[in-house]
Amino acid sequence: MKNISYNEAKSRAEKLRKLIDDYRYHYHVKNESTMSEAAADSLKHELSELEEAFPKLVISSSPTQRVAGEPLPQFTSVEHSKRMLSLNDVFNKEELVAWEKRLIKLGKGVKSPYFVDLKMDGLACALVYQDGELVQGITRGDGFVGEDVTQNVRTIDSIPLVLRKSAAKDLAGRLEVRGEIIMHRKDFDALNKDRQKAGEELYKNPRNTAAGTIRQLDAKLVAARKLYFRAYDVFWDGSEAEVADHQSKYKLLHGLGFIVNPMARSLKNLEEVEKFINEWEQERLDLPFDTDGVVVKTDLLTDYEQLGVVGKAPRAAVAYKYPAEETTTRVLDIIISLGRTGAATPVAVLEPVDVAGSTVQHASLHNQDEIEKKDIRIGDTVIIFKAGDIIPQVKEVLKDLRTGDELPYDMEKVLDEHELNFKRDENEAVWRAIDTNNPSILARAVEHYASKSGLDIEGLGEKNVELLIEAGLVKDLADIYSISVEDIINFDRFADVSSRKLVESVQANKRPKLDRFLFGLGIRHVGSQTALDLARHFGSLSALKRASFSDLAEIDGIGEIVAHSIVEWFANSSNQDLLNKFNKLGVLPQTVQKASGPLAGKSFAITGTLKDLSRQQAAEKIQALGGDFHKTVNSTTTYLVYGSKIGDAKRKKAEKWGTEVIDQSSFEQLLS
Repeated sequence: MKNISYNEAKSRAEKLRKLIDDYRYHYHVKNESTMSEAAADSLKHELSELEEAFPKLVISSSPTQRVAGEPLPQFTSVEHSKRMLSLNDVFNKEELVAWEKRLIKLGKGVKSPYFVDLKMDGLACALVYQDGELVQGITRGDGFVGEDVTQNVRTIDSIPLVLRKSAAKDLAGRLEVRGEIIMHRKDFDALNKDRQKAGEELYKNPRNTAAGTIRQLDAKLVAARKLYFRAYDVFWDGSEAEVADHQSKYKLLHGLGFIVNPMARSLKNLEEVEKFINEWEQERLDLPFDTDGVVVKTDLLTDYEQLGVVGKAPRAAVAYKYPAEETTTRVLDIIISLGRTGAATPVAVLEPVDVAGSTVQHASLHNQDEIEKKDIRIGDTVIIFKAGDIIPQVKEVLKDLRTGDELPYDMEKVLDEHELNFKRDENEAVWRAIDTNNPSILARAVEHYASKSGLDIEGLGEKNVELLIEAGLVKDLADIYSISVEDIINFDRFADVSSRKLVESVQANKRPKLDRFLFGLGIRHVGSQTALDLARHFGSLSALKRASFSDLAEIDGIGEIVAHSIVEWFANSSNQDLLNKFNKLGVLPQTVQKASGPLAGKSFAITGTLKDLSRQQAAEKIQALGGDFHKTVNSTTTYLVYGSKIGDAKRKKAEKWGTEVIDQSSFEQLLS
C-alpha cells in the first residue's frame, strides 16, 4: 500500500470487488470456478488492506463485509548403496491415464494391479540395519549421496533400534528401510506457540521444520522435538524374505516394527485409483500430517523392475499431486537470468507473497513464447502457484485488473541491448549467449561442476566461486585445480584453515568417477543418469571422445537430440582445449573397468530364490568373470537362471526371446 493515492486505491478497490464478486457468483451460484479459492482469498486480502488504509472505501456491499460460510558440510557425506529415486508428477486424471497407456506400451501389454499410498510431506531418509540392529541413517541428498544423520534418527521413537525378531529372523546381514521423517501438525503448532512466547521467529511449515530439525548438529535438540518415521520401502542382501509386491513389503515393514500408512492398499485398476484419489482429497485434511498427493505404482515388483528408470524416476510410479496452493501478486519487473549453458531465462520479479509455506519473490517465465502466450506484462496482477509445490510459476494474468499502465515485455529487444550477444536456434524457444565465457555464466558452470551430483567439492559455493572469478583466478572449469593457498589466503572470505581446506578439497578430486566428471562438464541434455549410461557404455573419456553420432544414438535412452549435443560439445575447439588443460593439471577421470573372463559376452537374469546365494552376490560373481547381469530378460539375455518360488513373467520373456533357461546347478558350473 506504499505511495498510493486515494483515487488509485479507489479504482483498484472497485476492480477487485467486481472480480471477487464475479468469482463468488460463478462458484456459489453456477457451481463453476473461475479461479482457485486460494487465489480469490488473496484478492480479498488485498482489498481488506486497501479498505484498512482508506476507511472511506468501505461500503456495505464489499466482499470484505460478507461473513463467509539440499548434505550440509558439517555432516559426513554417504553414497547410497542404491540410488534414491524421485517421482514424476501428474496433475490431473488425463495425465494419469496417459501414464497408464505408456506403461502398457512399454511393458508389452502388462497390466499390473496398482498400489497406492498418500504422499507424505517430509524428509526422505534411508535406515541401514546390520543383523537386525540400526547402524546408519542417511538423508536422501541428491539421490546418489546423502548426509549421515545416524545420531539424530536414533532419537526418533518410531524408529526401531533393533528390528522385531519375529519378522527379522531370516533377514541376517544388511537390510535397508526407506521412508519419510515427518512432523505432525499439532506438534508443529505447539513448537511455534513456544517460539512465539519466547519472541522467536515462527517456522513456516511442518515439512521444512522436520527437515531442518534432522539436520541439527545437536542431537539433544532433535530429541526435544517430536518427529515420526513412516516407512514405504525395504530391501536386503539376503533373499529369504523376498516378497512379490508392494503390499507385501508394507506387511513386512509393519512386522519389523515400523509405522506404515494404514490407508495404503492394492487396487485392481485405474478406476479404483481415481476413486481413492477423490476420497482422500478432502479426508487428507483430517490426517495428523501434511500430504500433497497420492503415490501410484504398479504393485507387482516384477513389473515394477521390468519397466525400469527414466532420468531420476521409475517409470512404474508417479505422484498424483493435488492442486497446489495459489495466490495473487503483482509483477514488478522482468529480468534476465543466465544459466550455466548461457541460456537466457526471463524471470518475473514479484511483490513478496507466501505460497505453500514459503515467501516467493521470483517466478520463472521460461521464454518469450510463454510470456506472449499468457500476455504477461510488467505491472500485471497474476495468479502464481508452485508446480509440484516447489517451483513458483505464473498461472494466469488477471486482465480485468489492468489500469492501462502495464508495460509489454519484448525479450528480443532486451537481449539486443545486453552486453552479450545471443542467438536462438530455429527449433528452440531458448535464447543462448554466444560467448559463454561471461563471468556470470562461468560462475554457474563452476558451481554445477562442484555440486553434490558433480564432483562434490566442498567450499565452491556461489560466493566463493564469484570471488575467485572476480580475482581472475578462475577463467574456466580447469582453473580451479591451479589455485594455491597463497593465491587466496589474504581474501576477505578466507583464512589459513579455510584456504587450505578449499585447495585440499579441489586437489582430492583429481581422479573423479567418469560419470560425475561428465555431468560436471555441463554438456547440454546430459544429466546424471545419462552421464552414468555413457560412462558404463564407453568406459573411458577417450572412448567417448571418439564416439560418432550413430554410436551415441544407438545407446538406449540417449536419442538423436542428446547424441547431437554430445558430438557438438566434443567437436568444439574450446572444449577440446579445456579437456587438454584438465589433463595437464592431472585431472584424470577414472576408467570404468569391464572384467574379462570366461563369461565375457554372456548376460544373465535371475528369477526366484537361489540357495545360499543372494542376487547381489550372484551379480558380483557374474561380473567378476566378465559377464553382464540384467534385472529383466531382454533380447540380449543369454541365460535365465531359476531358483525356487519363481514367477511366470521372466519365463515367458525367456521363451519369447529364445533365452536359455538353466537351474542353479548349471549356473554354478558356469561360475566354476
